Amino acid sequence: MSLPDGSCQGVFLRYDLFGGRGPAMVIGNLPEGSPARDLADRQPPFEVSQLLLALGNDEEVEVVDTEDVPVMQGDNLLIVRRVKLSESRVSCVQFDRSDNVLVTVAAWDRPITDDLYALLKPLPAELFQQG
Repeated sequence: MSLPDGSCQGVFLRYDLFGGRGPAMVIGNLPEGSPARDLADRQPPFEVSQLLLALGNDEEVEVVDTEDVPVMQGDNLLIVRRVKLSESRVSCVQFDRSDNVLVTVAAWDRPITDDLYALLKPLPAELFQQG
């Protein structure tokens, strides 16, 4: 996702774990200042909306609660925000990286377990620079 000036406002990865039947997971990396980070009260993260759109689900979904959970990632403590949604088949977590990039994982019909965070490799900062 980029702005007219060419600056990158986010990188999204879609994982098709359903064998061609659609994505099961969307992972977003949004730098500080990205318009997709500005959400209205109870509005789900952009990645949740993208996941539902890709699945052809046009049901209205809203955030019903959030919970901050500490998770150990190697030697580092990661504070993960679990986003609870009105659509219970969507799992969503968010965390801030040390470079102020907000990582959001939205999954369909499967829980997001702590071992996923170890698999998420940080994207290089160059991806977010105007080029």
